[in-house]
Amino acid sequence: MANQKRDLAVNGSRVLSLGHYQPDQVLTNGDLAARLDTSDEWITRRVGIRQRRIAATGETVDQMAARAGADALDRSGLPLDSIDLVVVATCTAIDSTPNMAARVAADLHLRNCAVIDVNTACSGFAHALAIADHSIRAGAARHALVIGADKLSDVVDWDDRSVSVLVGDGAGAAVVGPAASQGIGPVVWGSAPEKARAILIEGNPLRFTQDGTTVFRWAVTEMARHARAACDLAGIPPADLAAVVFHQANLRIIEKLAAQLGAINAIVATDVEESGNTSAASIPLALSKLLEQQRIPPGAPVLLFGFGGGLAYAGQVILSPARLGAAGKGEVFDDSPSDFRLV
Repeated sequence: MANQKRDLAVNGSRVLSLGHYQPDQVLTNGDLAARLDTSDEWITRRVGIRQRRIAATGETVDQMAARAGADALDRSGLPLDSIDLVVVATCTAIDSTPNMAARVAADLHLRNCAVIDVNTACSGFAHALAIADHSIRAGAARHALVIGADKLSDVVDWDDRSVSVLVGDGAGAAVVGPAASQGIGPVVWGSAPEKARAILIEGNPLRFTQDGTTVFRWAVTEMARHARAACDLAGIPPADLAAVVFHQANLRIIEKLAAQLGAINAIVATDVEESGNTSAASIPLALSKLLEQQRIPPGAPVLLFGFGGGLAYAGQVILSPARLGAAGKGEVFDDSPSDFRLV
């Protein structure tokens, strides 16, 4: 099998399908106001969040990741034995080994696949997607399952108003495969390690804290430039983007970055309003919902851009997937009908 997947020349890779999962429990601003010195008006004005989903006590990161992964696989139409790489982005995995990717692979009955975890917090999914893209184009994998999943409710102090109003739980996933031309643009990634301690999940028990002012200023002064660089590398002007999916950290940050980017014709994902900040899950979760709602046409350019803990960032332009039905059998898929090509 290893030789078979390396014999076929691959010019590019593309996202074939998306899926997502959110817990059932809804926690509203009103619920938080009953516990904390806050209000729906204060939370909405400051961060734009109205509600968030919270996982059950016994629900784990890998369980949520597997639910999202199963959804993406089902939508792809690919057989399970076609997946030979699983990459899970998370910063809230309490257990170290087996890692989350191995647990997901076992839960989904995948066989003989490479299993990799990525911990770059909120930009984790874009990092993981780049790893899958590079692996497929290099011939090291044929099809990859890429997942962002986090359970921030496990690591937040619910009496700390500065962070407890922000967080939610969930998972989003993508199936990535070979394509006749590139459907995932070059990644732009980097970090500001000198400011890395502005966001922390550490201690015993683990607790999430942040210097919100430092993070906000870093995001709104630096990230639009890097997001524009991702568009430049893909050969897609911001005005031609069909959608923009920033990390769903804070609606005020998203609004500022969208305005700075100049994506004047794009749908800007604002899933943060109903899901809160779900860290590595936020980009695939928001994108999966937009596709499910049929708000993005097949083959349209979409910017994905994450930023946060580390302080790390990563992003790329992708062409939105078409529904493949049962067409998969491991072959190279051509692009969906599209007027766009990524360089």
